[in-house]
Amino acid sequence: MPCDFPQVDAVVRLADVPLECGETLAHVDVRYHLDGMLAPARDNVVLIAHALTGTTRAADWWPGVVGAGAAFDPTRHAVLSANLLGGCDGTTGPSVQHPAALPPITPRDQALVLARLLDALEIRAPLLVCGGSLGGMVTLEFAASFPSRFGHAVALAAPAVQTAQGIAWNALMRQALSLGGPSDGFALARMIGMISYRTPEGLEARFANDMAADGTPEVTSWMEAHGRKLVARFDPVSYRALIDAMDRHDVGRGRGGVAAALAPVAGRLTGVGIPGDLLYPESAVRAWTEASGASLALLDSPHGHDAFLLERAQVGALLRHALRGG
Repeated sequence: MPCDFPQVDAVVRLADVPLECGETLAHVDVRYHLDGMLAPARDNVVLIAHALTGTTRAADWWPGVVGAGAAFDPTRHAVLSANLLGGCDGTTGPSVQHPAALPPITPRDQALVLARLLDALEIRAPLLVCGGSLGGMVTLEFAASFPSRFGHAVALAAPAVQTAQGIAWNALMRQALSLGGPSDGFALARMIGMISYRTPEGLEARFANDMAADGTPEVTSWMEAHGRKLVARFDPVSYRALIDAMDRHDVGRGRGGVAAALAPVAGRLTGVGIPGDLLYPESAVRAWTEASGASLALLDSPHGHDAFLLERAQVGALLRHALRGG
């Protein structure tokens, strides 16, 4: 549908990008999408880091959070979202055709690429940097790596260090990919992921043991549909590289630990926990906020991990508060 604000979809080529693994990429292409217009001083930017299977078009997967009249309003803000390093939405990353396109990467590398993108766009410091899940990990790395380059940062449903629970879920998905291949295995990996994103209570309330007309449990049909949809739009090699990056996440690595890494920016940092989150429990978010002195907010939701995508009114209110410096 038509919108009343300008949009830009473009690719920037960066040169000589160093990675945590010790290698330097001669060039990195970064695809980004901008909703709204940059102010002359370039001081009206909000930067969104997408989750595992997100895209550059944040308004598509975060409606009600991004849009006219929403917390991130393109009639007032320049809403910037870039495909993360390793992704398959236009940024340099591995693929079925080019599986060795990248060495091992981390959320810290992804945060560096976002900072280099800001440099290329002549944006000094966004008003706010935010993201959920993988995007929350990247947000924490951005905050620790570039403390003078943001007004406030909000990390939703993300730990400061990858958890054993997160590694375990990713191991199941990785095994599904290895055994089942790029179609059936990838679909199964997505089905496994969907279980980790929701709560037993939420699934019970929505599906119970209801059956479809063909005798298939409704919850099974829901999972299978999500598997098919992701296979149709995402690259399984990129998916694996991104979950591998998540497993390497540790914002305190080489910085004296999590508290030392985040304490310098704690007054401008909010962690959002979700009670009932099976993937990254609220306790994991509480741990790093208490260790660093950052603010903690909670989402009240039956949905679990996916609440950061589904509870748009609550998320919008949190982000509005953060934009006001809260």
